[in-house]
Amino acid sequence: MIIYGLSGKSGTGKSYNAIELCARMGIEAIVDDGLFIVSGKIVAGTSAKKQKTKIRAIKTAIFEDEEQSLEVRRAIEKVSPKSILVIGTSDRMVDIISGRLHLPPVTEYVHIEDITTDAQRAKAHEMRERSGMHVIPAPTLQVRKQFSGYFLNPRRSFRQERPDQDSGEKTVMRPKYSYLGKFEISEKVISDIVGYIVSVTPGVSQVIMAGSSPDEDNNLYIRVIITVEWGSRIRTAAAELQRRIVEEVSRMTNFNINGVSVEVRGFKAKGAAG
Repeated sequence: MIIYGLSGKSGTGKSYNAIELCARMGIEAIVDDGLFIVSGKIVAGTSAKKQKTKIRAIKTAIFEDEEQSLEVRRAIEKVSPKSILVIGTSDRMVDIISGRLHLPPVTEYVHIEDITTDAQRAKAHEMRERSGMHVIPAPTLQVRKQFSGYFLNPRRSFRQERPDQDSGEKTVMRPKYSYLGKFEISEKVISDIVGYIVSVTPGVSQVIMAGSSPDEDNNLYIRVIITVEWGSRIRTAAAELQRRIVEEVSRMTNFNINGVSVEVRGFKAKGAAG
């Protein structure tokens, strides 16, 4: 197993450029901020960005917790990648992470200055300072459950000089220890969105009640009570409404939806009062 290190100061674009670097060097897996990522999939670990304080985030990033370290070590052993890129704020941090995960010595260190320009690093730093945004080198669907409501945003980056190569999807988000605090959605917003979805869903007549309850990670469970149109197939209408609520509420609010319960309480003509 060949171990590579990518190091650079915080907020200089290491995670953002990691996927392109792996593609260019043929590296199969990434260890970044407490996560073990293989081919864009989070296989094991806990994101440091999930922690509520910077101190806890640092401890998570260097795998100080033995249980977390053991989980990732077992995952690495099971996947057995030929090469891993370990990301840290310095070569020393890369070495600490590699040691905690019982990896072989680092074969080659790559510094962020080697693969980015001054302007690119300045832009990355501005993004961090202005909006508290961080990047996780994995698709949004892989991280949404851990960071529901923290402005997740999928982005793709392609190098023009290599148009045939898909550099992979990254997720832009605010960590929970961000000074900007937590993003919350009111019950009225959820009910208004559901009300609109009901109005455009075939077979569904009216919404009687729409409510939501979050778990500790802000993932939402939505409960809806409706009436359906005369002559409609209840199961078909309810299933379509569930699908649309999950899709639209996720898209419009950036909250992860754990489930949608639809209860049907009778039939009624679309738009009928009472």
